[in-house]
Amino acid sequence: MTKLLVDWGQGNKEALDLLTPIVYRELHNLAERYLRLERNAATLQPTALVHEAYLKLVAQDAPDWQSRSHFFGVAAHLMRQILVDNARRHRSEKRGGGVADVPLDEALSLAPERSAGVIALDDALNQLAVVDERKAKVIELRFFGGMTVEETADALEVSVATVGREQRLAEAWLHREMSRTSA
Repeated sequence: MTKLLVDWGQGNKEALDLLTPIVYRELHNLAERYLRLERNAATLQPTALVHEAYLKLVAQDAPDWQSRSHFFGVAAHLMRQILVDNARRHRSEKRGGGVADVPLDEALSLAPERSAGVIALDDALNQLAVVDERKAKVIELRFFGGMTVEETADALEVSVATVGREQRLAEAWLHREMSRTSA
């Protein structure tokens, strides 16, 4: 996959054709993970999330994909932005309501009543990135990118133990920040 990504970045359109089913399948799995609690809800569906992220990914003229991890890191960031934008739309439709204190995994669901949690998570992640960019990246890759601890360690060029430690500290920091804003 890395070779196909590099070839695509160098302008090889055939590489993009070969990548499309692989990338689509992996992005769809990620989207289903984010939205699995919303099967019956009239919210953003996995296919819509995948299509929007995919269109943004392939719209780049000459992407400089360094590896599979780099590509899915960018995809994770795009999906996060799409989810947050959708949550902001839902929240603006609700008119009012404070930010609910929700666990990190639940904040990734897009039910209208949880939109505030997605927004609070995004705000807290942005604040964390100012304080410690790597911890914010660990959360983004693990939760929005669906990467394993090992894949995250590889993408960030750190040890597995460092990823585990950074994730625990980041989750504690995010929980504290999100609890503060909902109080």
